[in-house]
Amino acid sequence: MKKIVYIACLLALCGCQKGRTFFPKDIEPQPVEFVRFDRALLNVHEASVKEDVKVLYDEYPEFMPLWVEDILGIPSADTLYLEQQLPLFLNDTMYGFKQTNAKEQEVFADVKDIEGALGKAFARISYLFPETELPTFYLFVSGFQTPVYFNDELIGVGADMYLGSHYEYYNRVVYEYQKQTMRKECIPVDVVSAYLFRTIPYTSTKSRLLDQMMYRGKVMYLTAQIFDELPGYEIMGWTKEQWNWCVKNEEAIWHLVMDKRDLFKTESLILTGYLNDGPFTSEVSQDAPGRLGIWLGWRIVESYMAHNENVTLQELMAEPDAQKILEESYYKP
Repeated sequence: MKKIVYIACLLALCGCQKGRTFFPKDIEPQPVEFVRFDRALLNVHEASVKEDVKVLYDEYPEFMPLWVEDILGIPSADTLYLEQQLPLFLNDTMYGFKQTNAKEQEVFADVKDIEGALGKAFARISYLFPETELPTFYLFVSGFQTPVYFNDELIGVGADMYLGSHYEYYNRVVYEYQKQTMRKECIPVDVVSAYLFRTIPYTSTKSRLLDQMMYRGKVMYLTAQIFDELPGYEIMGWTKEQWNWCVKNEEAIWHLVMDKRDLFKTESLILTGYLNDGPFTSEVSQDAPGRLGIWLGWRIVESYMAHNENVTLQELMAEPDAQKILEESYYKP
């Protein structure tokens, strides 16, 4: 009996996704291949900027206008101003964009591992939701602004946001707690979770913390099933130590939330305190990692799915009743 309990504890601490299997083993990966807009940008030279800009518009008619407007903040039709500003962006040294472009080319010289992980993930998404159309994937440099960029047809990955947690120029532009997920290997989970949040609507008519937690918890549960080989702390974007702290203190956390009746509150400060990224979750403890409410929602959804083996992933995603999920989860940490 002690051995069984010990194994169960190990699984909880690792955050491994053991239990129900939702996908057949023989799903063919989707053909994901990045369009290397990051490399194309390096062909812009100050002496030939007018011609080089035209080439970018001709070769990347979908992505170039979006990048110009959303990253540079320049109207895409204002090519004269763009010709003045683009060389400054590419050669900036204050924030290290020139050095960052070089580092990005080094880190992302080979992206087959990311393409493979995304190909497998989107094959699973398509298996669950056959109407899914595979978007076009772009790799670009964002000027430390955007990790993942979406519209209805494409997904862009700001590769300069994934150069490694210890990349020197991150000290100038992000907080320490944000560096944990600024690694190349975090891209597949970031892309898929952002894609799921974009495509799976929030359908509850209520705006309580409970409803927000269940919605986010459902998406994290689905993300974890898609990447079932990854430990839970990688899905959450935490360290292993942060995950283990939450598991160790799960009962106390849940009692605190219930005692404060925070689940039924709608104040924006309460919602952001539990759900938004930050160095800690102030509503619980300065030792609790940020986004603890999302983790709690995920744990409740896990319990709900374990107690309701007839519920499919599609049905889970479509269930708007957070109170029902909580009650039928029999969640008791």
